[in-house]
Amino acid sequence: MAEIPGLESQRRQVEGDEGEEGRQRRLLAGESWYLLDYRWYQQWKTYVDSGDQNSSFFPGRINNAELFEDLESYRLKDRLVEDEDYILVPSKVWNQLVSWYGMEPEQPPLERKVVDLPSTQKVEVYPVELYLCQHSDMDNLLTAQFSRTDIIDTVLKEARRLFEVPPEEEMRLWVKNSDGSCERLRNVHMTVLDSCLSTGQTVIMESRNKDGTWPSAQPHAMRNSLDEDDTYRGQPGICGLTNLGNTCFMNSALQCLSNVPPLTEYFLNNRYLKELNFSNPLGMKGEIAEAYADIIKQMWSGHHYSVVPRMFKTKVGHFASQFLGYQQHDSQELLSFLLDGLHEDLNRVKKKEYIEQRDAEGRPDEEVAEEAWRNHKRRNDSIIVDIFHGLFKSTLVCPRCRKVSVTFDPFCYLSVPLPDSNKRAMEIFFVSMDPRMKPEQHRLIVPKEGKVLDLCIALSKHTGISPEHMMVADVFSHRFYKIYQMEESLSCILDRDDIFIYEISVGALEDEDGGGSEDIVLPIYLRERTQSRDYSDSYYGVTLFGHPLLVSVPREKISWDSLYQMLLHRLSRYVSQPDSDEEEESEDDDLSDKRTNGFSEGEEDESSHRAKSTCQDQEAGSEVEDNQSEESEHEVMSEPSNGEGVGETKIASCSGASACQQRTDGGSQRSNPPSPTIDSQPKRKCRVRRQRRKPLFTLQTVNSNGTSDRSAYQDDGNSVTFNSQPYIALDWDPEMKKLYYDDMEAERYVRNDSMSYMLKKNPVKLEKCIDLFTTVETLEEENPWYCPTCKKHQRATKKLDLWSLPEVLIIHLKRFSYTKFSREKLDTLVEFPIRDLDFSKYIIKPRTETDPTQYKYDLIAVSNHYGGLRDGHYTTFARNKDTGQWCYFDDSSVSAVSERQIESKAAYVLFYQRQDKICQPMQPPPQPCCHSTVTSADQDTDDVTSCSSISDDMTSCNSHDCKINTCQSSESMDVD
Repeated sequence: MAEIPGLESQRRQVEGDEGEEGRQRRLLAGESWYLLDYRWYQQWKTYVDSGDQNSSFFPGRINNAELFEDLESYRLKDRLVEDEDYILVPSKVWNQLVSWYGMEPEQPPLERKVVDLPSTQKVEVYPVELYLCQHSDMDNLLTAQFSRTDIIDTVLKEARRLFEVPPEEEMRLWVKNSDGSCERLRNVHMTVLDSCLSTGQTVIMESRNKDGTWPSAQPHAMRNSLDEDDTYRGQPGICGLTNLGNTCFMNSALQCLSNVPPLTEYFLNNRYLKELNFSNPLGMKGEIAEAYADIIKQMWSGHHYSVVPRMFKTKVGHFASQFLGYQQHDSQELLSFLLDGLHEDLNRVKKKEYIEQRDAEGRPDEEVAEEAWRNHKRRNDSIIVDIFHGLFKSTLVCPRCRKVSVTFDPFCYLSVPLPDSNKRAMEIFFVSMDPRMKPEQHRLIVPKEGKVLDLCIALSKHTGISPEHMMVADVFSHRFYKIYQMEESLSCILDRDDIFIYEISVGALEDEDGGGSEDIVLPIYLRERTQSRDYSDSYYGVTLFGHPLLVSVPREKISWDSLYQMLLHRLSRYVSQPDSDEEEESEDDDLSDKRTNGFSEGEEDESSHRAKSTCQDQEAGSEVEDNQSEESEHEVMSEPSNGEGVGETKIASCSGASACQQRTDGGSQRSNPPSPTIDSQPKRKCRVRRQRRKPLFTLQTVNSNGTSDRSAYQDDGNSVTFNSQPYIALDWDPEMKKLYYDDMEAERYVRNDSMSYMLKKNPVKLEKCIDLFTTVETLEEENPWYCPTCKKHQRATKKLDLWSLPEVLIIHLKRFSYTKFSREKLDTLVEFPIRDLDFSKYIIKPRTETDPTQYKYDLIAVSNHYGGLRDGHYTTFARNKDTGQWCYFDDSSVSAVSERQIESKAAYVLFYQRQDKICQPMQPPPQPCCHSTVTSADQDTDDVTSCSSISDDMTSCNSHDCKINTCQSSESMDVD
């Protein structure tokens, strides 16, 4: 016991007189105060006030026995009142009193913390008393007390101590609510007060299973494949990911990151637990990092054939709505989101400061680069920055004032362009004026930045028809979606558009208003009248069908009967004419009074003129019929005897050729058919009694959609003059269409030999793509640069250079090209090295003698994309960090592959690791490290081909084309 000072000195130190703070001092949040029995304190105070150190009022040892319920548990009594049962003293006063008077043995000091409440600070006399248990034995409850200022990590450590859990086991805590539900105590750095824990609640401690799962996980997560054996032991990391429905893009990105050694070691060694950032407003409350850690621990446990990433998918969709649902997405976009999310969830910077970026302004590059990287690290410091971030040098030059702006910017991956061909292959259908000729499908090679005229010129070389006598149209849903002008850009035509090129007699290059031309081009639609719902003889609508036509007719003074005969002639290949008397109707009047073409009659006082015209039309019509008979006979003689035609093909749907069911076709001979004679007979008046054939269809002018009737002509008796270019509809009665319109023949077409042509694309080296990335380019008009000298936005020139590279370099090959009018995927073969990718010639940072070793990289993973723009499938090649074995990951299937199989046209995202950071792999284990499994859970939308073909059996292949593409061609991968 220390020497006891004088009684007056004791009083000053305890009560706080004459500059001593004593027990009256101000409370400070987080500091310790102690409970002191009020009766002992009053005894001490009487002793001090007596002024006699030998007084009988000497208090003796500090004794708090009256404050406890019992002297075994030393649990504090309930409802103790300050200044009646106890007083509070700061730790300095408590320590002084204990040193002067001592304390009853075995009694614990009643230390309490000062908590910072919303409106005040207060000593928490009664701490939070929690019940602790383990998830595996929730009936065994132990009681522990915690201050409201204690962090959750303190609770976890106390639970570990009480249940004797080894420190290497990974644990997490749950709190059980009053309604029986459980909630994760995710942030171990949060206080008990902020976590809203209260006395009487139960906290459950959960240990991670050896297979990487948590016991509290759902059953589907605990057993990751239906045929999985609890005793399975495989090579860690050789584990598939189940396809949940178009999630191959996510699986591919996860497999690539899983095989980045430093990142996987970071999670497997639980270093992420201390760096989870729950307060970052740009992060995701640590949930993405934890969900990713769960996936990695399961994949690298060696206990699973495949893992079901359902919880990870849910978390991604929660924080990035674009990935909600089960649509196909881009693996590189998911990878970008995941790297950014992991970075923010693991950012060691808890409070980001504002830093203004400075221009170089003539300073040395080394100084500017060092400043830029230092500023970047002041706001962004995580394992992702350590592994994946490098530094660009960006140089902008104003085209007007020549102002040069130099900045250094961090990057996480390189998106490099692919050399693009200046040619484009386009598929079209050519429709001849000869009605006997079936439409021909051609593949034309045209300039990518060309005009519609270039498309016609290319077709002219195949057909011999002058481009001046062609018109180009986009056909969609049985109508003309658009009719193109010759000077329009080909970029506005998409590959999926159904383009028809029609032969016409009118010069297409003449004035748009048709000046100087005696003919006009009429767009022709086919419509079928739809019967009313009561199935009476009345009609209430029309429905478009078949393929529309573009037909040249005289601009002035054409009769409706002549137009009918001309159109009948154009349709003669698949429209037959009545040859039975049943299809005739009697006429015993002026022929002009019995109109059969569906148009309105002229005035009654013009009957004489109509009669003359009708007589003329009858004779002209007879001549047309004779010609058609001759043509029909000629066609029958020239067709093969089987009635189908040699190699004929059908256009299966008027909505476009993309839906066609194609057959091989040998082609057909062209001939120039005789045209119907129009207004060629002398006019004469006649009044006869004769049999007249019933028309197959009626004519009606309509709008461009073919849905509503309109008038765009001047009716002069039995002739018509068009004021503008109208659209004409051929309205068919259902019975007439059924009898005389051959749907099968109408859909047939011929595949030209050019359809076998392929636009050859030569392989390019990865170095060429990097060269293009560092080439000077001019900024787009939509994304100009604000010049501080000119005080306006300018289309400056921009050049990117590599200043420093990260340990793991991600290279994104920009295979997908998107413009205002077009989208395409480049399937160019990019030749990339497996080892010794040397970046020394691209790094512009001044070097030392030891630097060259830091610029060589080896490949560790590849994300592949098979298929086209609107569908496709993602897979992964990756090198196991422990064995060095390359494997092919196709969702839940995994197969061993050789290095020669890795390079293919499907390569999309490449992962390279710097050579000086690569650890030599250990020898592979004796058990097989790869497998190929497809369970019922794996039979999802983009799991349609077996990966068994990606095996060592393919090592005999020598050409690029026989690599991975041999079992999964891009044309057949319409899977996602």
